[in-house]
Amino acid sequence: MKRLPPLPKSELEVARIVWDRGEATVREVADSLPDDRPLDFFTVQTYLRRLTEKGYLKVRRRGRANVYSARVAPTRVIRQVVEEFLQGVFGGETIPLLQHLIRERPISEDEIRQLQTELDKLTGRKS
Repeated sequence: MKRLPPLPKSELEVARIVWDRGEATVREVADSLPDDRPLDFFTVQTYLRRLTEKGYLKVRRRGRANVYSARVAPTRVIRQVVEEFLQGVFGGETIPLLQHLIRERPISEDEIRQLQTELDKLTGRKS
C-alpha cells in the first residue's frame, strides 16, 4: 500500500471533521471547527483541496458545492501518524511510549481496567 504524504496538524484537524461526519462541504467543515479554532472559508477550502490532492479525501459535486469524504480509512492514517511519531520520538520502541503515557498523563480506574483487558487479550488470559 502506497505511503501517504505526512499531514500538518491543521490539515489533520480538517480531515478528522470530514471523517467524523462521513462527508462534508467546505461550509460544514468550517462550521464544525471548535470556537477557539476559527478558520475562514477559503483556508478550509485550501486544506480540503490539499487533502484531496494528497489522496486522503475524495470530492464530488452536489449542486454548486463540493462534498468531501474519506478516500482512505481513518485507521490507516492514524496508524501512519502514530508510526511516524513513534519512530521520530521513541526510535520505534513501543514500551517507552506506553511508559511515558502512563507516567505523565492522568489515568482513571476505568481506563486501567480497559488497559488490563487489552493486555489480557494479548496474553490470552480471560478477564
